[in-house]
Amino acid sequence: MSKIESGNARIAFLGTGAQGASIAADFALAGLDVTFIDQWPAHIEAIREKGITVNLPTRTINAKVKALHLCQVAEVKEPFDVVFLVVKAYDTKWATELIKPVLAKDGFIVGLQNGMTHEEIAAIVGRERTIGAVIEIASNMWEPGITNRQNDHDESWFAMGALDLAQQPRVHHVATMLRNSGRVEVMDDIRSAKWMKLVVNAAELIPSAIVNLPLNDAARFPGMLEVMRLAGYEAMQAALADGATIIPIIGMPPVTTNHPERYVDRIFDEVLQTFSRPDTLVTSLQDWRKGRRAEVQEVNGWAVDILKAHGKAAPMNEKVMELAYEIEAGKREASPDNAAYLIETFQEISKSS
Repeated sequence: MSKIESGNARIAFLGTGAQGASIAADFALAGLDVTFIDQWPAHIEAIREKGITVNLPTRTINAKVKALHLCQVAEVKEPFDVVFLVVKAYDTKWATELIKPVLAKDGFIVGLQNGMTHEEIAAIVGRERTIGAVIEIASNMWEPGITNRQNDHDESWFAMGALDLAQQPRVHHVATMLRNSGRVEVMDDIRSAKWMKLVVNAAELIPSAIVNLPLNDAARFPGMLEVMRLAGYEAMQAALADGATIIPIIGMPPVTTNHPERYVDRIFDEVLQTFSRPDTLVTSLQDWRKGRRAEVQEVNGWAVDILKAHGKAAPMNEKVMELAYEIEAGKREASPDNAAYLIETFQEISKSS
């Protein structure tokens, strides 16, 4: 029996920002053997001094945990049985290579990320050691050692599934660990689940960041809901072209329609109503406010590239990417004024369709 199956796994969270830190804190408070690994030196030092603090909607928790700087991964002597990778999608390759030497031969890397990162992980450690995952939690972090999680366990949702289905029985043991932090579904078709999450991310993340508004405010801004939905519709067309199946995620009831656009409307509404708060800032806008780049290529760009490979266009997502890259290059400010450019593109697409 492996350490995973016996409940004695050594666990690492590589990437302990807003999301990773709050989940890993739940693991620590549940008595699991968990190590934080992060690239922000001040964050690691704060955790070592005061523990990790998680501000939840109605309570605050603090956990004393082991915390390592990235450069200290080379000092790890005993391998990890499960590594939750909670870094940005564009950091997947180097992060996986970094942790690979200290991953147990029968261990798993769980890609708890946006984007279709599972194949990148599998290319490095093997499909038999890769678990794809989906996360739906709203969190933010502005100070080292403190994360603000806007969804408590009853409103936090995860999915996971093995890439090599022969490993699926063992995935259930990893899911048991993750249930310390929320609801978890084990799915045989995790690839489609990750595509469905990318669809809603394409609609919500970069479009709301471009107008520099909380998610709910962006969706209520005149003309923006149609823009955001169209970005999601195009991403859904990419998902279907890539062989994905329309399946329920984030706790939605069983899909009662195979109509792609109706599904996008439903899942987007579910995110707005269940997982967002009036002040919820999407992760992309948080990134920009911290001076970092967002997951533009890994979400909207993925949809554009897949459709292009199938001889189709995604003009709404292309416009979203164009404005996003101008913002990241310092040529444009993120502002509600940008809505006019997105709405103009939406209207042009509507006329030509």
